[in-house]
Amino acid sequence: MTYIVPDADPEPSPDEPILGQARIIYLGPFAPHWDVQSISGDKGLMDAFRDRVIARLTLLPPHDPQFRRNRDRVMRDAERERIDVEWDLGSVEQAVDEAGEIGQAIS
Repeated sequence: MTYIVPDADPEPSPDEPILGQARIIYLGPFAPHWDVQSISGDKGLMDAFRDRVIARLTLLPPHDPQFRRNRDRVMRDAERERIDVEWDLGSVEQAVDEAGEIGQAIS
């Protein structure tokens, strides 16, 4: 007997439409650090995505080394779900870029 296992995470094709849009906003140095706003899309899909994002980012400010890894995971999740994500890091973007450069110099 042959079992066919469906692909659990099929790669979305570029032709597939975007199912939703979300904005992830850095609120500041005090917890909670993040807010996820649904701009468009199915409420159930966007609520589930918001829950996963908050679970990954809750205790992580943007300058934390774990933030970069979890941001990449959030982006992969968004690609799988076909959700367009906009990040609003405010004035912290420069600090995050500098921290990344420092981390690369140390490695």
